[in-house]
Amino acid sequence: MKIEIEKVKKKQLDLSESEPASHFPTLVAMEKAGECVFTAPVNARVAAIWEYDHVRAAGKVESAVRLTCSRCLVEYDLPISSDFTIFYTESKGEELDEEVELSDEELVSATYSGDEIEMDPEIAEQVMLEVPYKPLCSETCRGLCPECGADLNAGECGCDRGGINLKMAALKKIKIEK
Repeated sequence: MKIEIEKVKKKQLDLSESEPASHFPTLVAMEKAGECVFTAPVNARVAAIWEYDHVRAAGKVESAVRLTCSRCLVEYDLPISSDFTIFYTESKGEELDEEVELSDEELVSATYSGDEIEMDPEIAEQVMLEVPYKPLCSETCRGLCPECGADLNAGECGCDRGGINLKMAALKKIKIEK
């Protein structure tokens, strides 16, 4: 998806795009790493408008992924939806060599050079931000039994999980005096 600077200076541009996840290299890398599988195309809608000396691009991305629960290892589907606003300013060719603290506005800013803005990296970034780092099939997921590996969401397995954890057994000998 590209925003042409001369067109957006004259009037608001409404853009939309539907691309497979394979169109975005960073999303392909996520799939290759085993983080998720994209089950729907990445749909993006953006309204771009010229404001003072920058372009404001506000939009929404949607897709769907198949994830593996980090507690019970069951695969589940998750729809992804993210609203975003990005401010594009023209690059002045300056680079900072030192660490600086960014303001809230700078965190949603990007630079461009030339006659158009390529939005694909930002669209992919919005999708990546919505994929959970530690996926859970539900907040109440009970996970797997550490003794036999049974899925505790399906029911109790009968193992005695109330025993002493040998890693913490030494702490029972400590006496704390008041």
